[in-house]
Amino acid sequence: MLYVRLIVMRLLKAVVVLFLIVIFNFFLIQMAPGDPAAILAGEAGATDQEFLRQLRERFGLDQPLYVQLWRYVSGIAMLDFGWSYRQQMPVLDLILARLPATLLLTGTAFVLSLALGILAGSMAAARVKKPSGSIIMALALLFYATPLFWVALMAVVVFSVFLGWLPAYGMYTVGAGLSGFALVLDVAKHLVLPATTLALFFMAIYTRMTRASMLEASQQDYVKTARAKGLSPGVIQRRHILRNALLPIITLAGLQAGQMVGGAILTETVFAWPGIGRLMFEALQQRDYNLLLGIFFFSAALVIVFNIITDLVYRLADPRIKEAS
Repeated sequence: MLYVRLIVMRLLKAVVVLFLIVIFNFFLIQMAPGDPAAILAGEAGATDQEFLRQLRERFGLDQPLYVQLWRYVSGIAMLDFGWSYRQQMPVLDLILARLPATLLLTGTAFVLSLALGILAGSMAAARVKKPSGSIIMALALLFYATPLFWVALMAVVVFSVFLGWLPAYGMYTVGAGLSGFALVLDVAKHLVLPATTLALFFMAIYTRMTRASMLEASQQDYVKTARAKGLSPGVIQRRHILRNALLPIITLAGLQAGQMVGGAILTETVFAWPGIGRLMFEALQQRDYNLLLGIFFFSAALVIVFNIITDLVYRLADPRIKEAS
């Protein structure tokens, strides 16, 4: 019952936050340079004012700003995110078609970065005074400091161009006509490079956080008591140190999960991954403002969902929070 109440309260707050985000994004887009009607008219080869007027009237750009805002907000309330000027499709259909690819990429990268980061951080904490521990932290610092787009380009050059082990772009082999398990393997093969590239930066963060949290937890009184009882170092490391060190990592992971959607823009662009990150980049280039607003809304909604999940996981990991609340 407590979790149901928590979810309801978080959802009510999420509605308010999403409403404010919608308002803010609308005015932010309005301040952006460029006129969609002028761009469409220029590509059509017609620059006369009558054609521009017809385009603005068709897409509602001739209305006052408060009218455009009201139409946009009331449309979102009815799950109508408008019409894409360039794609000539409803915005919602475009986003829903690309969203599964982004969730697959970011979900895989999130699990990979979290698992490897906790493992590497635990190894670095257990070998804090050994060369192997220093090597792990040096690699984590290297991955943290290296720009994401450079890692993506080097991954394509090394593993696709030189070695030819993995495909360089796309989500699956076009024209192969694969289905079933063969299609799953093909998608997994295309997923390796973009997911690993996106995961490296966040894995470095989790490695550093895990090591610092475990070193701090190892100095607590309950760990000293466990050592005095004669428990083995492995049991102390897993049951007492790592378990308590995971609490700040869960909080950080919830925040980073939302940021992965933003990081996916570069990754999807380099690897031509057909997700909403690449769609956002294309919409920005084409001044497709309705599509941009829709992507912003879904990105914000994903961040809020990740935060709610983080709250639930945190209460499961630390019963003291449930008792306090």
